[in-house]
Amino acid sequence: MAYGTPSTPADVEAYYARIRHGRAPTPELLADLVRRYDAIGGTSPLAERTAAQVDGIRRALEKKRPGEFDVRFGSKYEPPMLEETAATFVDDGFSNVIGLVLAPHESSMSTVQYMSRAKEALGREIAFFEIGAWWQSPGFLELIAARVIEALAQIPTERLATTQVLFSAHSLPMKILENGDNYPEQLRDSAEQAAKIADIANWDIAWQSAGRTADPWIGPDILEVLRTKHDAGITDIVSCPIGFVADHLEVLFDIDLEAQGVAKEIGLNLVRTRSLNDDATFMDILADVVLSAESSAA
Repeated sequence: MAYGTPSTPADVEAYYARIRHGRAPTPELLADLVRRYDAIGGTSPLAERTAAQVDGIRRALEKKRPGEFDVRFGSKYEPPMLEETAATFVDDGFSNVIGLVLAPHESSMSTVQYMSRAKEALGREIAFFEIGAWWQSPGFLELIAARVIEALAQIPTERLATTQVLFSAHSLPMKILENGDNYPEQLRDSAEQAAKIADIANWDIAWQSAGRTADPWIGPDILEVLRTKHDAGITDIVSCPIGFVADHLEVLFDIDLEAQGVAKEIGLNLVRTRSLNDDATFMDILADVVLSAESSAA
């Protein structure tokens, strides 16, 4: 399962309304979202990237356990909706379904909602096995560390001492913390472990892509952090959006355009780590995550 993205510019308004639980966006909000999509080519490549990931997981599982898994995709906000996909498992007579969200960290307001909706759609006749946070799964942080090291190689050696790695994830409303949600701790822990694997001492975390709502969101925001780092004498930033596993609006616009624009404005060099997308090693890691869940449920 994944968040989803509008397939064409004409689908943006309906997609935005679904995100807002059926409430149509104001003309200003819609125009702002359309502007951001236009800036990266009109639509996000997320649908294509997710399809490639689903196919990659399917092929990896087939290689490891031939003929044993049927892999299908459902989206939170864009067809095929996850309820529609769940219904196909019911119609086809499956008795066991494993749920995997293409997001490494778990939160009550994100991945847990996917699982709740999927479980309800599958009904009581199907055993549903939920995969929670999988950022600690073998190989994932090593892959992130390798991406960070690759990005650091683009920084002139004489500036490495004033270079910092900035790990980020999607901000969520602060109200999730009232019920003990440990999403922020997961980001810091995953960043700390990835930095340790990469043998990097100078790193920090930031939050990005906060929603346009009146509620306060978890911070500090990456745009604010970039200015703070520059003021503190940092010359170069390696941006590692560890909370995202594919190229999409929050990476291609929020980092590559918006954050990069702030960095250029203040004289800070910013380099981003390559997105994982359907990297073969990443697909193997996720296949193993599924196999581990299946083994634990047996």
